Formats: sequence, structure tokens, C-alpha cells
Amino acid sequence: MNKQKGNMYPWVNYTINFIKGRCPHGCEYCYMQDNPSWKNPAHLDEKEFETDLGSCNTIFVGSSCDHFAEEIPKEWINQFLTHLEQFSDNTYLFQSKNPKRFYDLIHREFVESKWSKQVILGTTIETNRELLDEVKGMDSRVPSPMNRQFWLRKTPAYHKMISVEPIMDFDLVKLIGWIRNIEPDFVSIGADSKRHNLPEPSSDKIKDLILELSKFTKVKVKSNLKRLTNRK
Repeated sequence: MNKQKGNMYPWVNYTINFIKGRCPHGCEYCYMQDNPSWKNPAHLDEKEFETDLGSCNTIFVGSSCDHFAEEIPKEWINQFLTHLEQFSDNTYLFQSKNPKRFYDLIHREFVESKWSKQVILGTTIETNRELLDEVKGMDSRVPSPMNRQFWLRKTPAYHKMISVEPIMDFDLVKLIGWIRNIEPDFVSIGADSKRHNLPEPSSDKIKDLILELSKFTKVKVKSNLKRLTNRK
């Protein structure tokens, strides 16, 4: 377990990765792309099950490798969920670009109480447009944002969140509609910190997005968004 630092999520205390190695999604703009750990295939790190997770913490589970990617064996997911249940005083964030796995786990593998009031289910919706292979649904590794919003909306959970990061150009009305239907507790918005030359929206469009989202949910603006909102 690692103390949260940098530009991840300031409201998270710790991160933990029971599954390590290269994320099966392999998104080209992922901040982990240059990390040495991605030279190894995804694998279950048994040592993490010895970790005392404490109490009253907010912990991001799977910050460097999507623990709910389709290629991750359900047995691994069973193991880390069982471990987390021993520390039920914490709040756990599960964020995945494959939220259909959340839905399947509830309806096929687990009882609904697995997603308790201590769990936040989240997904990434960088845009509603088909701008890159990762958001076209053409790359079989990564479900499209349309797919993500559909399955997170269908999944019953006490708490949900949306990450619009790295934010890419979008259509305001459509994106707002997607997010509104999910009914998230909050939306976190951030920019591409690694400068991958992504198609980014104008400052005015971002401000309009924040304004419209604020009408029905809480918006958490990350510090790296200033690069876009402060430009002329």
C-alpha cells in the first residue's frame, strides 16, 4: 500500500495494487506507460494480501493496473475482494474502463452487498467522441466510453464516480447526458499531464462542462486542468 501523492486524487489516502505488471488495456496515454513494472505481464502479487489496510482510509484499488479488465481472472478478483472485506471501515475506489465487469460480478458472482456503502465504483469517460483507437471501440483491449457509460449506469451501487481524464474534445450536450444518467456522486476532471498531444477542448468548453455538471453533481477539478482552463 502506498501513500497517495502527486496528481492522482487528493481525496484518496492510499493506493494499492493486488495485480501488477502491464495493464491489459495498455492505453497509449496512460501515465504508467514508461514505468518499468509494465515490462512484466499482469500478475497477482500475493504479498499484498499481507498488507494491513488500517481503518478510516480511502484507498484506490488498482491505480496502476485495471483490476477489472476482461483478461483478469475472476479468481484474482475474488481474492482481493475477500481481503478487503477484512478492513470494512475503509472506503474503496474501484475505477475501471470495463465497468461491465462490475455488473457481471454483482449479477453472476457476488451478492449486491459486495458493493457496499464503503465502495465507490468509477469509470473513465474522456470524451463522447471517437477520437483515438481507445475511444472508438476499435481496439479490442479497451471498451469504448459509450460502452463504459452504459454498464456503469446499469450497475446498482451506493456510490459512483466519473473521471474525465485526460479530457479530450467533446460534445457538451451528449457528454452531459451520459454523465447525468449515471447519477455519479461526483465527477473528477483532469488534463493530460504527460503531454501526449491529444485532441483537447477549449478553455470555454471546459468551463461550460463544469458549469453544467455542477447543476446536478459535485465536480472535483484537478490541478493539472489549469493548463487548459488558463490558456487564451
